[in-house]
Amino acid sequence: MTQKVYDVIIVGGGPGGLAAAIYGARSRLSTLLIEKGAPGGQAATTEDMENYPGFARGTTGPDLMQAFTDHAKSFGAEITRGDVTTIDMENKIVHTKAGETYEAKTIILSPGAVPRKLNIPGEAAFTGKGVSYCATCDADFYEDLDVIVLGNGDAAVEEAGYLTKFANSVTLVVIHDEGILDAAPMLQERAFKNPKIKWIWNSTLAEIKGEALVNGVVIKNIKTNELAEMPIDGVFIYVGTVPQTGFLKDTGLELDSRGYIITNEQMETNIDGVYGVGDARVKYLRQVVTAASDGAIAAFAAEKYMVEEEGFKNSVLDEALPVAVTFWSPMVEKAVEMSPMIETTLDRFAGQLKAVKMDTYRNQRVAKRYGVTKNPTIVFFRGGEVVATLVEDAITEESISKTIAEILPGA
Repeated sequence: MTQKVYDVIIVGGGPGGLAAAIYGARSRLSTLLIEKGAPGGQAATTEDMENYPGFARGTTGPDLMQAFTDHAKSFGAEITRGDVTTIDMENKIVHTKAGETYEAKTIILSPGAVPRKLNIPGEAAFTGKGVSYCATCDADFYEDLDVIVLGNGDAAVEEAGYLTKFANSVTLVVIHDEGILDAAPMLQERAFKNPKIKWIWNSTLAEIKGEALVNGVVIKNIKTNELAEMPIDGVFIYVGTVPQTGFLKDTGLELDSRGYIITNEQMETNIDGVYGVGDARVKYLRQVVTAASDGAIAAFAAEKYMVEEEGFKNSVLDEALPVAVTFWSPMVEKAVEMSPMIETTLDRFAGQLKAVKMDTYRNQRVAKRYGVTKNPTIVFFRGGEVVATLVEDAITEESISKTIAEILPGA
């Protein structure tokens, strides 16, 4: 039985991947989303979400991600459980740990990111035993207990506030001078007014201690190097994220030095038909709303890519006759002036040669592939291969006629 070839496969079910599934399926693209866990990614572990447009009174991460999931399914997107281990980028074949293979015309990568570890003594040993990276997941374990939160950004400050609903006290350990945080001003103001939040400045954690469970930490002052022990019941760490792109190494996909996927504004990677979205790509702001935007853009770009590629394949590469493709732009005066001459000359060979006209702006990928940088340019194909090219002033009635005579069958 022939394996189904999807229009788009989405790897990862965070907000970026789910938004791509919504837009892809709604555009009548056969869409498969592969997620190794529950859909929603990190967003599904955030309890209070107050900055997603349309929810002035706030919502929860789990509820919002469930709505994303239901929305994608309502348009016909398929969602399956699987741990993707490698991808054949050239042939668009996705392989999972369980041995399944899936094939697509385009791939949207949304692998997300996970919390960065401190890699200090005790962290690994007590993960799940007093060390956590998700207040939403674990806050209720610390009711009426004392906890520490390490970090100074939005996640640390927001989750510290959430922890105060359960814990007896929450101590924020901040690497900056007193009063300086990287969190949004509204979050800072709220935290500073919260009587259950205490502060330790110019510091980080040097060690996490305990027996069966965490019972203390060693705090290091980064200015004096002084170490101080503090009894504590739980440690929550928010010091950034690490992109989950290890499986993409050695696939030909371009990553930056930290492992984030490099894309342009259309979410296109360096590989045709492969897109990157969400927290795992190089970007300025990592939020649910920006991940959703990425997903929408990628799905739209993937659809345009398929139309462009399939159209070019059908009209040019698979054509039995030789083909002359005129790349031009209505915005370039010379291209507009020369178009009537080019069209009239090519028409003389109707029945022997097929003429195709392509706007370079609307077909940037194809133009780039064939080295088209000037308008107009005529690229001649025979049997799907380039056999001749004429550029700008080299394009004359005589040069067109001579080139066609040389590439016609029997020439």
